[in-house]
Amino acid sequence: MPLLLSEADVKSILTMPMALQLVETSFRRLAEGNATLQYRQRLHVPGQGVLNHMAAADLTTGYMGLKIYSIAREGARFVVTLFHASTGELVALIEADYLGQMRTGAASGVATKFMARDDAHVAAIIGTGLQARTQLEAIAPVRKIDSIRAFGRDAGRRESFAREMTARLGIPVKAVGSAEEAVRGAQIVSTATTSKEPVLEGRMVEPGMHINAIGVNQAQKRELDTDAVLRSEFIAADSREQSKIEAGDLIHAFAGQPARWEAVHELADVVAGRVKARGGPHQITLFKSNGLATEDIVVAGHLYEIARERKIGREIPMWQKEARSVAERGA
Repeated sequence: MPLLLSEADVKSILTMPMALQLVETSFRRLAEGNATLQYRQRLHVPGQGVLNHMAAADLTTGYMGLKIYSIAREGARFVVTLFHASTGELVALIEADYLGQMRTGAASGVATKFMARDDAHVAAIIGTGLQARTQLEAIAPVRKIDSIRAFGRDAGRRESFAREMTARLGIPVKAVGSAEEAVRGAQIVSTATTSKEPVLEGRMVEPGMHINAIGVNQAQKRELDTDAVLRSEFIAADSREQSKIEAGDLIHAFAGQPARWEAVHELADVVAGRVKARGGPHQITLFKSNGLATEDIVVAGHLYEIARERKIGREIPMWQKEARSVAERGA
C-alpha cells in the first residue's frame, strides 16, 4: 500500500545537509544520463487557479514520479507522487511544500559550492519569505560565512527574519533598508522574491560576486535587470531549455540575441566537472534556478526509504487487489 507522508513527517526526516547531498546527486545523475525528466507544465483555469506538474525518473534507484502543485487565491498546495519504475506501483504520496523549499535552497547551495569564490564570507539575501530561509541555510554550510545582510520591502518582517535566522544559523544576520545596502561588499547574493520587476540591478553587482536568482520562473517576471545578467561572465542554469521557456531574467536580457543562450551552461555539467565555473577571483557568476523534478524525485525516494525504515507515515488502502495485466483488462 502507498505510504502517506505529511509535512510533519517530511520535516522529521529531511535536513539541509541531507538535501544538499541529494540535490547534488540529482545533478550528477543528470550528467551521467542516469535521470530523465519532463519540464514544468501549467494548466490555467481562467479566473481561478493554476495547476503545475513536472515529472522525473531516477534510473539509479528506480523511482519515478510527479510533482504537482496548485496555486490559487487561497494559497499553494504541493504533493509528490512516487512510483516504482519497474512495477508501476505507487509507493508514496508526499506533502511537498517543505520538500520544495529545502530542495530549492539546496540547489543554490550546490551552485554556490561550485561557483562562488573559495574565500567568500559575506552573503546577502533579497527577500525574506520561506524560500529565503532555506537559501541561507544551504549557503552557510558550503562557505565560511561570517555575516549576512537581508532586505525585504516590509521593515518589520525583515527585522523578524534577521532575528530568526541569526538564532537558527549562529551567524549575524542584519536587516538593512535597501537591496543596494544588502549586496554592497557581499561575495554571495541570493534573490528570493516574487517581484515582476528587477530587485538586483547591474550597477549593484561587484567583481567576484556569485548570484543565485531563484525567486521567479515565469517569462514575464524577473529579479535581475539586463545589465546584471550581461555583466555575469559565467551563467549556469539547472536547465538551459527550461530557462528558455520560463526564466524571465535571461529571456529579457537575451531578447533579440538568441546566440547568447549558447553561453548558458547546465549546472549538471558544472557539478560533474565537465565545465569550470570560476576562472578567477574577480569573475561574476550567476546561477538561474527554475526547479527540476529530478531534484524532487531523488529527495522523495530517499525520504520514502527512511520513512519505511523508521516506520514514519501511514499506509493508504489503495489498489489492495493485485493489478490485472494489460491483457486481462483487454487493453
